[in-house]
Amino acid sequence: MNHSNFHVKVLLALLTAAAAAHAQSFHPGRCPQPSVQEDFDVTKYMGTWYEIEKLPAVFERGKCNQATYSLRPDGTVKVLNAELLNTIQGVAKVKDSSKPAILGVSFFKGVADGPYWVLSTDYRSYSLVYSCTDYFLFHVDFAWILARTRVLTEDVMSRLRDTLSSAGVDVNRLAASNQTGCDAGGGMFQHAHHM
Repeated sequence: MNHSNFHVKVLLALLTAAAAAHAQSFHPGRCPQPSVQEDFDVTKYMGTWYEIEKLPAVFERGKCNQATYSLRPDGTVKVLNAELLNTIQGVAKVKDSSKPAILGVSFFKGVADGPYWVLSTDYRSYSLVYSCTDYFLFHVDFAWILARTRVLTEDVMSRLRDTLSSAGVDVNRLAASNQTGCDAGGGMFQHAHHM
C-alpha cells in the first residue's frame, strides 16, 4: 500500500466514524454561518425549554426531551438536559461578550465545548438553536426548535423552518420530537439537546 492510499483510507475511516457517530447530520462542505439573535439576553433565556423538532442525532434517544437553564454565580449557565428516563448536566458559557447569542456547551470535563447558537427567540414561546462543527472538508450540524410549552403553532414552526432553510440547512431532515404523555407520573425529567 503506498502512502497516498494509506492516508486516503485513514481519512475515510475517520469520516466514516464521524458519520456513524452523528448519523444523518454529516455533510460535505464547511459549516454555514447563519445570523444569530441580535441583543441576546441570556437572563431572559433561562428556564425550561421543550424540544419540538430537531435534526436527528444518534446521541439523543427517548421522548419528552427538555432542557432547563439556570445562571450560576460565576456567570456561566447550568444546563440540565433530560428525557423520560435519563438526565445529563453540563455548563454553557458565552464565548465572546460581543456575541452573547453564541455559546459553548460542555457536558464532560476535558471535552471541547460544543457550539450553541441561538438564531432566534422571543424568550417567552420559541427558540431556534443551531450547532455546527467542521471536520476536514465536511461538517456535522444539529438544530433544535424549542418551546416553553410542549407544542408550537404551525405558523411559528413554519417561520423557524424558513430561517433554518435560509441558513442553508436541509429542513427536510427535521424530525418531530415526542412530547405526548410526558406530564404523567409527577413531571419526570426528559433528555434534550446534548452536544
